[in-house]
Amino acid sequence: MQLLPDYRCALFGKPERPAICVSLRPTEEMCGTCREEAMASLSQLERLTAPKVEAGGRLRPVSGSRESAR
Repeated sequence: MQLLPDYRCALFGKPERPAICVSLRPTEEMCGTCREEAMASLSQLERLTAPKVEAGGRLRPVSGSRESAR
């Protein structure tokens, strides 16, 4: 995960920040009721949206990312 020691997003305001992050809004459904539930949700989102490695070691951007919009 791209978190700073104080749990803020390390990619906030940077061009490599995925486009999907702009649309995320904290809700109980997404964040749960405690930090552990929130981290579990974020971990799952990260796994589901991680770039896939193609043959030859090339990364294939996840759809919806700024990289795939190019």
